[in-house]
Amino acid sequence: MADDVSSQLRPFTVDEWPAVSRAMSSVFGNDPDGPFQDEPSPVAELDRSLGMVEDGRVVATSGIYSMQLTVPGAVVPMAGVTWVTVAPTHRRRGILTAIMRRQLTELHEQGREPVAALWAAEASIYGRFGYATASRKGGWSGQLERLRLRDDVDTGSGRVRMVEQDEFRAPAAAVHEAVRRFVPGNTARDARWWDRALLDLPERRRGATARRFALHTEADGSVTGYATYRVKATWTDAGEPDGTLTVEDVRATTPAAYASLWQFLLAHDLMRTVEAPGFSPEDPLPHLLRDPRALHARPVDALWVRLVDVDRALAARRYPAPIDLVLEVRDPFCPWNDGRWRLSGHPAGGYCGRTDSDPDLVLDIEALSAAYLGGVSLATLQGAGRVTEVSPGAVTLASTAFGWPVGPSASEDF
Repeated sequence: MADDVSSQLRPFTVDEWPAVSRAMSSVFGNDPDGPFQDEPSPVAELDRSLGMVEDGRVVATSGIYSMQLTVPGAVVPMAGVTWVTVAPTHRRRGILTAIMRRQLTELHEQGREPVAALWAAEASIYGRFGYATASRKGGWSGQLERLRLRDDVDTGSGRVRMVEQDEFRAPAAAVHEAVRRFVPGNTARDARWWDRALLDLPERRRGATARRFALHTEADGSVTGYATYRVKATWTDAGEPDGTLTVEDVRATTPAAYASLWQFLLAHDLMRTVEAPGFSPEDPLPHLLRDPRALHARPVDALWVRLVDVDRALAARRYPAPIDLVLEVRDPFCPWNDGRWRLSGHPAGGYCGRTDSDPDLVLDIEALSAAYLGGVSLATLQGAGRVTEVSPGAVTLASTAFGWPVGPSASEDF
């Protein structure tokens, strides 16, 4: 049965895209909208799509974006898994399993990306395929009147100015590129991905304004930060302002520029609530505030990561503390990863290769994938029974080495 399903999977053609678009919208519970209903978006890679057509109807879809992912101390190629749907008429037939297996097997056999990642519409689905939450978003919100910066916060001598999108894009792209290389979980943006990020369809604004743009500029004219946000003006029955300021992105190359941008954002009149749903739980913002309790977090999973090839993935990242351990990895879904691996790493690089030596740690691929970006401690996973310590002290050593000074943050939802 599994082989029969797999044999029916194939890439889609450009002519089939309208049907693919309708099939995905149907499963995700929305009507097709936007400019890419009849033709693929510029970031689409149909040669990396995989799906099923039965009796002339698209019943399953998936795709991969060729991306670059920042990991601790390095940038690695990443397969951004997307478009994953199975029609309600075709559930429980092994189609999703066949898609996941085919994707991972081809990545491995072709020596392509050593890491795959996705955003999960449902959190209960992807663990059985080896994906695990490796970053979280904080879901920050608070009442504007209570969100004030500390008196000792340095906002520098630069200034924040509002600009139009045409003036915003080039300097913002430079800031984004400078910052994203140091933040695990961030992904690169070329021109196509900037087009996608800045797309602002009125039907998706949920009553808010069009996106607004701000740049932080130093006295010499250099741009050291940017912010994007929206406002939604509402009023109470008593005529009091009750608006919402939704902050989408704030990036800066200096702490002072970052603080200055937030000072600007928190100075908006007629707003009662501030929301920053996509920011990392480790964002510096709470440490800038007089009253940290005024900012409330509702952390949820963000980027889910899966190591496609354990050896290539572990050798690609850096380790802030020296590590030389044998890991016994359990990976029944991708058997080429199953077995024992010697990992030697330090701040300048790493090595990972097969070994017959006794293991120091035993863990499944989900646990290893969760810890890969440095945001989930192997000691925490040990507490959950996901990591077994064989050599005394190995969990402490591995947890330290897999950590990273900058917590992971994923903002490019694909």
